[in-house]
Amino acid sequence: MTETLKPETMEQLLGAIAWAAGDGQSFDVRGLSTKQGFGRPVEATRVLDLGGLAGITAYEPSELYMTALAATSIAEIKAALRQNNQQMSFEPPDMSVLYGGGEGGSIGGAIACNLAGPRRIQAGAARDHFLGFNAVSGRGEIFKSGGTVVKNVTGFDLSKLLAGSFGTLAVMHQVSFKVMPAAEKTRTVLVLGLDDAQAMTAMAAALGSANEVSGAAHLPADAAARSGVSYVSGAGGAVTAIRVEGPGPSVEHRCGALTNMLKEFGAIEELHSQNSSALWREICDAGGFLDDGPVWRLSVAPMDGAGVAETILAETEGRIFYDWGGGLVWLGLTNSDDNSKMIRKAVAAVGGHATLIRADAEMRTTTPVFEPQPGPLRDLTARVKNSFDPKGVLNPGRMVEGV
Repeated sequence: MTETLKPETMEQLLGAIAWAAGDGQSFDVRGLSTKQGFGRPVEATRVLDLGGLAGITAYEPSELYMTALAATSIAEIKAALRQNNQQMSFEPPDMSVLYGGGEGGSIGGAIACNLAGPRRIQAGAARDHFLGFNAVSGRGEIFKSGGTVVKNVTGFDLSKLLAGSFGTLAVMHQVSFKVMPAAEKTRTVLVLGLDDAQAMTAMAAALGSANEVSGAAHLPADAAARSGVSYVSGAGGAVTAIRVEGPGPSVEHRCGALTNMLKEFGAIEELHSQNSSALWREICDAGGFLDDGPVWRLSVAPMDGAGVAETILAETEGRIFYDWGGGLVWLGLTNSDDNSKMIRKAVAAVGGHATLIRADAEMRTTTPVFEPQPGPLRDLTARVKNSFDPKGVLNPGRMVEGV
């Protein structure tokens, strides 16, 4: 059985990593263990369990920021924010829906994986809301960056570097991030019965309008039928969803404008707050619309989404749905074959990239999980890794084999 270390203070965290760096050991770094299937299998000798580093350490609603220890659960953070009618605008998904086990994940994990939900098209990714941190590098050195305000950076913005590094450069002990007022009202305009190409055009029209759309997704008929929202599952075909949020009168006006704009595409329905929240939670967490096989996330220009999906599904069987106005294509395969070369060829043809989000350990070992980098970028990435973690202490192999 692999030995587990569970620090409960910064000093214990520093001691564990300094020991590992000096003794030739390495760590599989875990928070709440909801994203163990995201990335390659880690090639480590020990487990570093951060579960003891949890709790909100500072929250200033009037200043729009929160500071929390890295393993603080998203559920705890959301509960605190609800008391002040606030939210995390980057809308972190609950990856346990895809991977099973746990619930919600931690704030450190959401930032380390740079996760964001449907609101990314309006609010940005996790890194855009990440203000600062305290961390321990793979060298066994404490360092920090940023603070609790947006304009608080001199020199290198290390927060942007650690967001999306999957714990391979440093272990964050504490993080600070922006919070924002929650919307008073949320409504969703549904356009029914569009094929994928028509949906891309409709979403582009909505996003290009002055109606401040905060979510644009398309569920083909088989995906829509799986929704827990009766208006969606009972539509009898594909559903294209356009979300607007804000003060009540503004939301009502913008929904009316979108309805007038989009009625030329097909029949229109509208979801109010409760059903809207349920639908966008499903879209954010993704897994409920897909089968149990490998899952890919394809990032392309929004108008290319339908064409890429058509190319891939001509070669293999699977289910798809679209988020981010068509720029994010979720692809769930119905078999466990390695289709990575075909998928990446189709995506590369339009200048996009593909990430293997879920697969068994064997496939994640033999197939590049993240888009392979060209030579110069790969060399730069290796130099950055060597600067922070020269002995490969932290999550070795999670992003790139042998690193």
